[in-house]
Amino acid sequence: MTDVIFANGRLFDGLQYHRDGAVGVRGQIIYAVGTLDQVRDEMATGGGRVEEVDARGGLVMPAFHDAHIHPLIGGLEMRNGLLTDCGTADDCLESIAAAVAAQDERDGRDDGAWFRAGGWSLEHFDQATGPMASTLDRIVAHRPAFLPSNDHHNAWVNTRALELAGIDRNTPDPEDGWIERDHDGNPTGTLREAAAQLVHRLVDTTRAEKLDALREAQAHLESWGIVGWQDALVGGYAGIDDPTQAYLDLAEAGELTARVRLALWWDRHRGVEQLDDLVAERERLGAAGLDAGSVKLMVDGVSETFTMAVDEPYLGGARCPCEGGDRGITFLPPDQLDEAVVALDAAGFQAHFHALGDRAVRTSLDAIAAARRRNGWSAQRHQLAHLQLVAPRDRARFRHLGAIANVEGMWARYNTPAVQMVEPYLDQERLDWQYPFRDIVDSGALVAGGSDWPINPPEPMEGIHVLVNRSSRRTDERDEEPPMRDDQGLTLSQALQAYTSGAAHANHQEDSGNLRVGSSADIVVLDRDPFDLHEDDIGSADPVTAWARGAEVYRRDH
Repeated sequence: MTDVIFANGRLFDGLQYHRDGAVGVRGQIIYAVGTLDQVRDEMATGGGRVEEVDARGGLVMPAFHDAHIHPLIGGLEMRNGLLTDCGTADDCLESIAAAVAAQDERDGRDDGAWFRAGGWSLEHFDQATGPMASTLDRIVAHRPAFLPSNDHHNAWVNTRALELAGIDRNTPDPEDGWIERDHDGNPTGTLREAAAQLVHRLVDTTRAEKLDALREAQAHLESWGIVGWQDALVGGYAGIDDPTQAYLDLAEAGELTARVRLALWWDRHRGVEQLDDLVAERERLGAAGLDAGSVKLMVDGVSETFTMAVDEPYLGGARCPCEGGDRGITFLPPDQLDEAVVALDAAGFQAHFHALGDRAVRTSLDAIAAARRRNGWSAQRHQLAHLQLVAPRDRARFRHLGAIANVEGMWARYNTPAVQMVEPYLDQERLDWQYPFRDIVDSGALVAGGSDWPINPPEPMEGIHVLVNRSSRRTDERDEEPPMRDDQGLTLSQALQAYTSGAAHANHQEDSGNLRVGSSADIVVLDRDPFDLHEDDIGSADPVTAWARGAEVYRRDH
C-alpha cells in the first residue's frame, strides 16, 4: 500500500491550530506528524512508494464527525424530493409537482405507488392548521402522498392517503399526537407527532430503496468531509423509516466506509422491561460489526407546534392540544425518565436525549444526576441534543454531571422556523436563553457538533460558521442576518473541535477526530484556511479531499 503525506498546508489537530506542519499516513493509521522534512524522513523508513497530497495552503485537519444525524431519512428525501430549499408555499408546490412528474416517469403512472417527499417548513403555511390535503390533491391525487416536514414532527398527506389509512372524523387522536381537523371534525391533511404513524405504516419503502438511499447519503456526507456519525434514531418512531436493515445490508456488502454509532429507540409506551430487548439488539448488531451503544429518548417536541416543554407558559394563548397545554409536552414524565436513564446507564448504554425546552433540558440533566447517584460515575457519555432553551442555572450542570452538549450549529441563528415561529410567544428573558453554547463551553463542559440532517444541511463548515458568528453566512441566495446573542459565539478552534474530536468522543471513537500518531487516518483537506479568513467567510471553506481509515473517499472534481 502506498504511503501518503499531506503537505504544504496549515494544521488543525483536533484541539489546536498550527501554522505549519505535515501528516504522514501508513496503512490505516497516522504514522507521523511534524514539519514536512521530519515527516518525509520518517515516512522514508518504510522503503515503499510515498505519494504527497498538496494542500496548497489549505487546512489539513481531522475528518468531521456528526453526533446527531439521520442519514437514511436524508437519503430518501434526496431520492424522492427534498423541499428544504423552498422559500415559500408556492416554491414548495412547484417542487412537489416536479418530483411527482419525475416519479411518474420513473415508475409509470402507478396509482398504487406512494409519492414521498419531505422537508417542507411549517412557516410557509398556516402555523395553526398546517398545509391542507386539498392543496396537495391539486398536484398529486392519483397516488397516495406522505410528506414529512423538515422537523419530522408533522406530516402532510393527501386525501387518497387519508382514505387508505381510514382516517375520518370518527378517528380518535392517538396518544402523543393529533390529527388537524376542520370545524366539523374532518381531517384536513396535517398529522402531528405520533399521528403521522397512522399513514406512515402503510408507506411501502422497499429494502432495496433503503439500501440505495443510505449508500447515497454516505457518499453525500463524505463529500462534506464527514466520515463518522451517530444515527440519532434507529427503531420505530412515528413516521420515520427504520435504517437498521439498510446498515446491515451496507455493512454486509462491504460498502459501509463511515464510522457509525447507532442510537436505538426507547419506546416511551413501555418501561424498563424493554431493556432486555435493547441489550439483545445491541448484541445482534454488534455481531454484524455495528456499534449500537446508544439509546434515543424523546423528552419533548418542537417549538413550532408548542410541544417544546417549557417551565413557564407560552405567551399569547399559544398551546398545543396535548396534556401539557401551554407548557408543551413531556413524552416521558420525570420519574419514568429517571428510571429509564438509571437502567440504561447501568447496562452500559449512552443516553441520547432529544431536549429543546428548558423543562426538557432540566429533567434530562436530572435523570443523568439520578444515574450518577445510583450507579456512580460511568463513562457512558450521555448527551443532550437541540438545547433551544437552557436556563442559566442549568448550563454549568453539563460540566458537573459529565453530560455532553450536542451543539448543532445551524440551529443557533435567527432565520430558522424553530426561532421565528416561537418568538412572539416567549418573553425576552427566555428568548435570550436560546442556544447558550458559549456559557456551556466556558463552564468546562464537553460539546459535540451535529447537524440533525436532513432538518438542517449537513455541511460542517456552515455549522461551524454559525457557532462562531451566531448567524448564517451571506451568499447570493441568503441575505445577511443579525447575530443571535453574539456573546454566545464560540471561537473557531472551539467550533472545529466540536465537529472533530468532540463529536468523535461523543461517539466513542477516540482513535478518530484528531491528528495524532497512531490514530485512524481520517483526514480532510479544506481548500482554504478558515483561520486566515474574515469571520464572515468561515463557512466558505470547502473540502477538496476526504480520507477514512487511510483510503480516499472523496475528491472534488475541480
